[in-house]
Amino acid sequence: MMNKISTEHLSRHAFVYVRQSTMDQVHHNRESQLRQYGLADRARTLGWPDVTVIDDDLGRSGSGIHRPGFERLLVALCSGEVGAVFCIEASRLARNGRDWHTLLEFCRLVGCLLIDEDGIYDPRQPNDRLLLGMKGTLSEMELSTFRQRSQAALDQKAKRGELFTSVPIGYVRVTGNRIEKDPDARIRQALELVFRKFREFGSVRQVLIWIRQERIDLPAVNYGSDGRHIVWKLPVYNTLLHILTNPTYGGAYAFGKTRTIARIVNGRKQVFAGRPLQRDDWQALIIEHHEGYISWDEYEANRKLITHNANMKGNMVRGAVKRGSSLLAGLLRCGHCGRKLHVAYSGTKGTVARYNCQGSMINHGGPRCISFGAVRIDNRVSEEVLRQLEPLGIRASLEAIERVRSEQDERVRHKELALEQARYEAARARRQYDAIEPENRLVAAELERRWEEALKIQARLQAELESMRELSERALSTSARDELLRLGEDLPRLWHHPGSSVEIKKRILRIVIKEIVVTKQDDTIRALVHWQGGDHTEIVFEKSHTGEHRWTTDVETIDIVRALARTLPDHAIAAVINRLGKRTARGHTWTAARVCTLRNHHHIATYREGERQERGELTVAEVSGLVGVSGPTVIRLIRVGRLSASQACPGAPWIIRQSDVDAYLARQADSGPQSADPNQLSIDLQ
Repeated sequence: MMNKISTEHLSRHAFVYVRQSTMDQVHHNRESQLRQYGLADRARTLGWPDVTVIDDDLGRSGSGIHRPGFERLLVALCSGEVGAVFCIEASRLARNGRDWHTLLEFCRLVGCLLIDEDGIYDPRQPNDRLLLGMKGTLSEMELSTFRQRSQAALDQKAKRGELFTSVPIGYVRVTGNRIEKDPDARIRQALELVFRKFREFGSVRQVLIWIRQERIDLPAVNYGSDGRHIVWKLPVYNTLLHILTNPTYGGAYAFGKTRTIARIVNGRKQVFAGRPLQRDDWQALIIEHHEGYISWDEYEANRKLITHNANMKGNMVRGAVKRGSSLLAGLLRCGHCGRKLHVAYSGTKGTVARYNCQGSMINHGGPRCISFGAVRIDNRVSEEVLRQLEPLGIRASLEAIERVRSEQDERVRHKELALEQARYEAARARRQYDAIEPENRLVAAELERRWEEALKIQARLQAELESMRELSERALSTSARDELLRLGEDLPRLWHHPGSSVEIKKRILRIVIKEIVVTKQDDTIRALVHWQGGDHTEIVFEKSHTGEHRWTTDVETIDIVRALARTLPDHAIAAVINRLGKRTARGHTWTAARVCTLRNHHHIATYREGERQERGELTVAEVSGLVGVSGPTVIRLIRVGRLSASQACPGAPWIIRQSDVDAYLARQADSGPQSADPNQLSIDLQ
């Protein structure tokens, strides 16, 4: 072997490559490290006066893609200044064929030797090259075997539900490779609050908004020099999403939910970690593995709801509940093409909703399948849902009362736990301050500052707790409780109440309805309601014709306007209709302009001055002047039947025909005077 070392080799530098795979080996496996550094003395013994030690890769795996020490060695080889490379064994230089054979090729080109504890190898010689190739292959296979054995042990442990790389907030590790709920009551109740609020709101973002508005801190994990510890802070969206989608909180053990994928990007290996897998591809899933914060069924329902709340995810999800007035958005599916129906809003205020199937038009430029207004189907489906839910009305009212009370209680309880922890921190800071020697002023000043800060936090939490308790005492008055119970007895009135939230109505419909399949034939709409329980209900109604809409004045009002228009101008007609309590189709009072619009729409001619006189019609005031009596007397004559008259509607002016007045005067002349006063009438007006 010594014959392989030539003068040319000794005239160059000798490089000693030192590597250990992990930092734990660097700190604790000192013997291997000393052996590798000892190769420098062997190089000098063999005749190399100039020896360079490369130890940049301590704590790096030989199978990695970035080893600065190995790259430095390759650069030195390419420069032709390396005569020999020393290593304790082939696995120290490389654990993958790519790096190993690259090193061999460079050594062959520049005439560099490879020397380990077993011998001296010249890559230019076929036998040595074969032996070195086998050593590199064995080194790579050895690492693969180690990994395979380790992975098999991990897989077996995961199948038993005993492998935990990390433990989520709210759980702690105990003996026997098990986890239990955290004994800290504040942490447990904070997590229970998250699940309770999601059960109420049905939206991760709404839960986030409520928690941040109420200034409720949630626990989070921080890793520092002293290890894992809990901090309390306001949450962000991803914090709540991870809590609600983690199967651990549903009492299940899950492992292998993600996969790491390696790809070649720009000519280099790039690793993509955390790619989620389908549940069927999870490595292990054990339901009812430990005590959960919610049941597995509730966890599944939460995941399904979160999935359906996602927008722009195709036709298989409903989409999130939005603020539009349409109640069935996301629930309707076209019975002709199978696509989801879209909702569009129009009108001056953008509140007129219309459902239409335009998937074919958007994707392929084809025509719409069906299109119809939202009002009729929303009302018909709502009526059917109310009919099904009517027996639950009182129970819902009682639950609403209890919810208002519990919301106050849970905020107070959460603040009480925060105050209790703040008191502990203040007491702990005081004990630390009392334990320090007064002469050590630098430490004493810092401990005093911490103590004062803890006292400030305690005082702030105490004030917030007292304020919450005051609000809780007057949270729901007796009158409000009675009103809720009355609304529960009349569920339709509660549903149509102006204060009822559209978002809550939509959530109720999504809870009881799975999907509504709609078909159209001529002007008939058929809606097949698929209930969550598996039952079906068919609703049939006629589509609105062109020009028909819900803002239509009732026929009675139109008839009144038609009759009054022959005797009164528009402003007088408006006054009469308003006294009758009539309103426009949109609920407004009548004005001259609105009466004019109504007349023009129904082709009712306007009142022309003198038109009534041409028809021989008189008012009470005009008859009063002809007969020579007061207006109230004329009205009494009409009421006792002595004088014929007509009214278009109650409250409208009395209209008396001229011929009826003449007949009355003739009767009075034939009867003669009845008293000394010829102008006094002798009639029974009682």
